[in-house]
Amino acid sequence: MTGLLLYARSRALPATLAALAGTTAFAVWAADRLDSYLDPDRRVPIVALAPLLAAAVIGTSLYTASEELDRTAVRPWWPRRLVQLTALTALAAALLPLAVLGHSGTFGPPAMIRNTLGCTGVTASAAVLLGARLSWLPAFGYVTAVYLASSGARGRAVTVWAWPMQPGVQPGAWSAALAAFVVGGALYVVRGSRAEGPRG
Repeated sequence: MTGLLLYARSRALPATLAALAGTTAFAVWAADRLDSYLDPDRRVPIVALAPLLAAAVIGTSLYTASEELDRTAVRPWWPRRLVQLTALTALAAALLPLAVLGHSGTFGPPAMIRNTLGCTGVTASAAVLLGARLSWLPAFGYVTAVYLASSGARGRAVTVWAWPMQPGVQPGAWSAALAAFVVGGALYVVRGSRAEGPRG
C-alpha cells in the first residue's frame, strides 16, 4: 500500500484528479454559456478543447524521474503505467460527456469520448518522445491546426485526418482516434515517458 501511495504522489495523481474535475466543470460551464442545447454544432469548440485539456492534464502525470530507476526496479513498472493511463483516461471519458449530453449522433458524448481517447493517445506518444512536461504540445498543435483547416474540407479522408472535428458516429474518425490511443498507450506502457530532471 505504501508503494502505491508513493507512486501516486510521485506522479502527482491527486492534483491530476482535481484538474480533471476542474476541466469537467469548465466544459459544463462553457457548454451552458454557448447555449449548445439549441444547436449541437455550437459544441464543436467544447468537444475539441475539453479533451485536449484533459489529455494535457493526464500527460503531465506520466512523469518519470529516472529511466534507470524504472529499469532496475524489483517489480516491472508497465502494469502500474497501464493502470494509471487507462484509469485516468476512463475517468476523463466518463466525466467530460456530462458537458454535452444529448445529440449523440452529432457533437454529443460519443464525440467527446472519441476525442478524449485520441488526444490522450497523442499525448502519451509525446510523453515517450518529449517527456511529460511537453507532452501536451503535439496534441495542441494538431487539434488547433485541424480546427482551423477542416471547416471547408470535404471527402472521406477528412473523417480520418480531421477526427477531432467530426460528429460522433463517423467510423473513420473513431478508427483514427482509437489507433492514436492504442499506439500511444502501448508506447507509454512499454517504454514509459522520457526522463526529465527532478520537479521543482
